Amino acid sequence: MNETIRQLTSDDLQALQDMDTGIDDDYVIRVFDRISTGANRLFGLFYDGQLASIGGYTVFAGSYAMLGRMRSDMRFRGLNLSSRLMAHVRDAALTHPGIRFVGANTQESNLPAQRVLEKIGLSRQAELFSAIAPNVEMLESGAAPWRKIDNDDEKMRWLESVYIHSERVFPFECYYPFPARPELFSGQPLTEWEFYENPSRDRVVITKHDVKKYDYLHTLYPYEDFFDQPGLWETLRTPLENIRLHSEEGAFVWMDLTRTQVDLLPEGHPFDLPSPWFLYGTDI
Repeated sequence: MNETIRQLTSDDLQALQDMDTGIDDDYVIRVFDRISTGANRLFGLFYDGQLASIGGYTVFAGSYAMLGRMRSDMRFRGLNLSSRLMAHVRDAALTHPGIRFVGANTQESNLPAQRVLEKIGLSRQAELFSAIAPNVEMLESGAAPWRKIDNDDEKMRWLESVYIHSERVFPFECYYPFPARPELFSGQPLTEWEFYENPSRDRVVITKHDVKKYDYLHTLYPYEDFFDQPGLWETLRTPLENIRLHSEEGAFVWMDLTRTQVDLLPEGHPFDLPSPWFLYGTDI
């Protein structure tokens, strides 16, 4: 049996389409050109000349590599191909210039992926729920929205006090949380994130327009008192409406919540809560 691993190119699209992964309308095929170029790398394991397993990584902020896009042809499962391929992908990410952290994000229900990540030496770092809702108006109390912060120095002070100094995980994008360190924000224009401060100036909510098929108001609130802060939910209405004006697929609020925050949600809350995501990783 002949087994080879190499980086995929545009010439490999047909081989990818010929895989029997059991996934209907796989987005990896639809966006193949994008996820195999630029800051993205996609690798394939060929078994007797046939593409049997794929996986890759994407570089964020020049220093963080996120592994993912693991797929295996069902006709080759049971041969431990994914583990060997992802070990190769991990090593490729580790040698990428400037990388300080290599991680992967997978759902609690995806036990095969978790086993692969543990086999290649990544340890669980955090757990987050992706709470998604078309709107959060039912949680509003009629209070005034919070003050928007436009100064980048003020934004950075909030990031340092709330995330960096406390070593929290920062959801950099939907699906992509990373350990919060200064280098995570050094190459990222803070203008992409909107910061809103409460009247007491002791709470902040951070939002960002993100697109993952649908349009999302990606919302970060790193506290457990989100029902004791008047104006918090009202603050989200205008940025969500602005996104919805230009959205074709639909716009939603996406909040990354800890298990403790999820337990505080009231009955009848508007969020859809799929199984939590586990961040695995290793520092360089």
